[in-house]
Amino acid sequence: MTQPPEEQEQPIGKVSHFYDKIGVMAVELTDELAVGERIHVTGHTTDFVAVVESMQIEHENVARAGAGASVGIRVGEKARPGDTVYRAA
Repeated sequence: MTQPPEEQEQPIGKVSHFYDKIGVMAVELTDELAVGERIHVTGHTTDFVAVVESMQIEHENVARAGAGASVGIRVGEKARPGDTVYRAA
């Protein structure tokens, strides 16, 4: 039996917007995140794992971002505002 994400994974932010045409989600971070890390995005109808291959702040590529930053992350699936982003276990 698997545990709910919040029991085995650390929440690191919330999706604030999803840009459907370019497949990018805007995330308000509550913890640090770096390119190369795996994230798990969950919500009412959302549940997927992705590797952060690139991340941007104000249209500039960054390798790492800290708590309080608003970052854009390209993902292969649809995310929705309010979805929770976890650091994947």
